[in-house]
Amino acid sequence: MADFIFSLNATLPIFLIMVLGWFLMRIGLFNKEFNKVADKYVFKVALPVLLFKDIATADIRSDFNLTFVLFCMITTTIMFLAIWGLSYIFIKDKTQVGAFAQASARGSAAVLGIAFINNIYGNSGMAPLMIVSAVPLYNILSVIILTFSADMGKGVNKGENIKKACLNVIKNPIIIGIFLGLPFSIFGISIPQIPLKAVTSIAQTATPIALLVVGAGFEGAKAIKKIKLTAIATFIKLVLLPLIFFPFAIAFGFRGSELVAILIMLGSPTTVTCYIMAKNMGNDEVLSSSIVVMATLLSSVTLTGWIFVLKVMGLI
Repeated sequence: MADFIFSLNATLPIFLIMVLGWFLMRIGLFNKEFNKVADKYVFKVALPVLLFKDIATADIRSDFNLTFVLFCMITTTIMFLAIWGLSYIFIKDKTQVGAFAQASARGSAAVLGIAFINNIYGNSGMAPLMIVSAVPLYNILSVIILTFSADMGKGVNKGENIKKACLNVIKNPIIIGIFLGLPFSIFGISIPQIPLKAVTSIAQTATPIALLVVGAGFEGAKAIKKIKLTAIATFIKLVLLPLIFFPFAIAFGFRGSELVAILIMLGSPTTVTCYIMAKNMGNDEVLSSSIVVMATLLSSVTLTGWIFVLKVMGLI
């Protein structure tokens, strides 16, 4: 019961903020122009600053484990590319491929990871190392997938797509924020108190504004038409990925906070960043927001279920 209450505390407030955004849009307090400006602010300022802060202030040197880092990096790459490939084969409307693939693979590692492990173990454990290993790849692979998917049907050749994808990776504000934070984390550089407080204040605006924007942009009638893809993506994100990769993690000898960090990497709800990036990169934001909402709503049950299974097996 304690695990279920914790999962509710972690996920239900996120869902309620999205509901608030939807309500404020319906009563006219928010409008499309506000959503457009807020989208850009979150994408270009708040999320990059949040990820910069999370990575720059993470102490990865004390818990560095090369096997764990390589597992997180290889697993992230495999799940993104496999879902992208299968999506391209099975989804008829190719304009939905990018949004579906990104939302099926990309979880709230940076938002939920440290909080979840802190609650269980009293410290951040392996979460910072998982974030440094997986989150940069989340963003690089998402940019590549969304770039190729946005250009489907426009007659753009492969060479131009590859060039555009590389440029989008280099110019993506979120990726810039991540790589600016890496030297601070790797070399143990401390950020002075005054700029750190300013950075923290900006970072704290990212999640609530992004959640309000997702809720405000949620279009129920359109989302219902995409309920099949939404349900499939949610199942992949919350159930199938942990089911496939946990046996490998256990075989590699990961236990305790390592396994919980891997659970967050694989089975946390689809991150709100999916909606922000899909919309800003010309992909299907309706499908993205629908998956974010459903995955967030159901994740309290699935995360609790996975924690229960791992505890029963004596792995955490």
